[in-house]
Amino acid sequence: MKFSTYTGPLFAALAHSRLAAGVTNSTDEGLPTFQLGNNTAFNFEYLVALQNSLSGGADIGPVLGAVKDITPGDFDSYRDVFYKLANATKAQAEDPDNSYSPANVRDSWFSASHYFRRTDVYIHRNWSNPLIKTVWDEQTAAFDKAIAALPIPGKRVQLPSAGRNFTVEAIWYSASEDQNAKLPTLIVGNGYDAAQEDSYHYYCAAALARGWNCVTYEGPGQNTVRRTQDIGFIPEWEYVVTPVVDYALSEKKQVVDENRLVLVGNSFGGYLAARAAAFEPRLSAAVLAPGIWDFYAGISTLLPEELLGVYEAGNYTKFDDEVLSRRDAGELSTEATWGLDYGLWVFKTHSPSEFFNLAKQYRVEDVIHRISMPVFVGDAEFEDVFTGQAQQVKDALGDKGTYHEFKGVAGYHCQSGAQQELARTIFAWLNKTS
Repeated sequence: MKFSTYTGPLFAALAHSRLAAGVTNSTDEGLPTFQLGNNTAFNFEYLVALQNSLSGGADIGPVLGAVKDITPGDFDSYRDVFYKLANATKAQAEDPDNSYSPANVRDSWFSASHYFRRTDVYIHRNWSNPLIKTVWDEQTAAFDKAIAALPIPGKRVQLPSAGRNFTVEAIWYSASEDQNAKLPTLIVGNGYDAAQEDSYHYYCAAALARGWNCVTYEGPGQNTVRRTQDIGFIPEWEYVVTPVVDYALSEKKQVVDENRLVLVGNSFGGYLAARAAAFEPRLSAAVLAPGIWDFYAGISTLLPEELLGVYEAGNYTKFDDEVLSRRDAGELSTEATWGLDYGLWVFKTHSPSEFFNLAKQYRVEDVIHRISMPVFVGDAEFEDVFTGQAQQVKDALGDKGTYHEFKGVAGYHCQSGAQQELARTIFAWLNKTS
C-alpha cells in the first residue's frame, strides 16, 4: 500500500489554501478551469499569483513566464524562478525613470512583494533556512513602499494583546481623507499560510473601492508574528482580534462607524474569525470564507483506518517516524510535503503527532452559541476536506447565519481565481446586513 496515497490528501487538508482543486489528481477532469501543468498544488499557487493582478499585485505575463520555467512538483525550481522574478521586478521598481508616477511605484512594489511571498511557499522544511527571513524582509520592505504610494497611504501598527505574550501586527487603510467621516470598516484576518499583505489584494482593495476602511492583522503562527516573535498558532483567537477592535474603536473612532464593524476570516481564518466573534460582541457582522466547524474532524476523515489507528492509539513515535521518513525520501505528494513542512513550522513543533494533537483544539462547537451578530458562511463546490462543515456552522448559528455556496469557477477554496465574484457577493450581503 503506497503511503502517499493516504498521507497526501491528509496533509493537503492541513494546507488549507492548497485545497483549490479539492482533488489531488493531475488532470482537468471534473474541474471548472484549465490546469496550468500537471501538478494541482503548483496550479493553485499559479492561480493565486494570477488573481493578484486585479489589484496591482502581479502581472499576467511574468507569472505565466514563471509557470513555463518551473519544473512541476520541484520545490527548488519553484523557489528559484519566483526569487529571480521578485528580484527582477524589484530592480524595475528601483529604476528612477519609473518613479515619476505613484501608480508605477505602487504596482511595481506590490508585484515585487508578492513574488517574494511566492518564493517563500515551499522553503519551510529546514527552519534555519536563511531564506525564510530574507524573503520576508524583502517582501515587507517592498510592500511598505507600495502602500506608501496608495492615494491614502497605508500604515503599519503594532497592538499588544493585554496579558498575553505577543503583539498583533496590523496595517490600517483609510477609504477617505475626511477625518470626520465615519465609514464602515473591515477587519481582515487570513488563516494557515497567507499573509496580511495578501489580505490587501484579497479583500482590502475591493473594500476601499466601495468606501470601506480596512485593517488587516496577523497573530501567533501567522507569517510576521511567527518570524519576529517565535510563536505558533493559538486556538483562543479572541486574544488576537480584541486588540484590533480596540484600535478601530479608540484610535480610529473618528473615522469608524461603530455600527458597521465587520470581521472577515479567510481560509483557516474561517475558524479563527468564528472563535473571535464568539467573544467580541462589538462586531456588527462576521464573514467566514469558508465556515469551519472542526479542524481535526476534517483532516481525520482523510486518514485510512490503519494509519488513523496508529495515531489514535497513541503510537506517536511510530507515526512520526513513518511520516517524516517518507517525506525526506520524496515519497509524499506535493500537497502532503508542503502541508507537513508548513504545518510543523506554523504550529511550532517538529512532531507530526503533536501537530495533530494541537489541531483538535480548533473547533467552534463549544463557543458558537455565544456569537450574537449576523454571519455570512461561505462554502465552495470543490471543497472536499471540510465537506458539510460550513452547513454545520450555519445550522448552529440558526437565523444569525446566511449560507452561500460558491459554484463553478468560483467553487475553489477561498474562491481563488474568482475574486470579483467573492467581493460582489460579500459586499452585497453586507449592504443588506450591516
